[in-house]
Amino acid sequence: METTIKHKKEATANKVRFGIITLSNTRNKKSDVSGELITKKIVGAGHVLVSHSVVKDEENALLEQVKKLLGLVDIIITSGGTGVSRDDITIETLKPLFDKELTGFQTVFTLLSYQEIRSAAILSRATAGVIGSTVVFCVPGSPAACSLALDKIILREAPHIIKHLKQ
Repeated sequence: METTIKHKKEATANKVRFGIITLSNTRNKKSDVSGELITKKIVGAGHVLVSHSVVKDEENALLEQVKKLLGLVDIIITSGGTGVSRDDITIETLKPLFDKELTGFQTVFTLLSYQEIRSAAILSRATAGVIGSTVVFCVPGSPAACSLALDKIILREAPHIIKHLKQ
């Protein structure tokens, strides 16, 4: 564990550039509670928010927004669209674009979710991957899930991940 702590401290990317995409057929930027929560956590951690948008749960809308952010940000966080309903298209849309999948994110997120919401954690299909030089985290849209992902995983590992991508 000491080696991991030392290695993470050596991460050269101090301020990570983030983009947030909320998927919702009912919310807009004013009513995007999860997007606002993610924004506060990113900025509060000393990172840079480059973009925050709300798009419909539609493949083309999501792809268009992701493509706009590639190369402009280090990390994209999508919020919503990870469940099992017919409208939940985030995973099916983005996973085929991954050059590398960060399978550990889903495992750790599911474990942490299980500790909080028990067996309902199986309904979340959170995932993460790398597209080019950008990391994409796909998290559920609930504020509790966003807090969990940001506080326990993403913000702790962001500079470390970016360091490895830039090697």
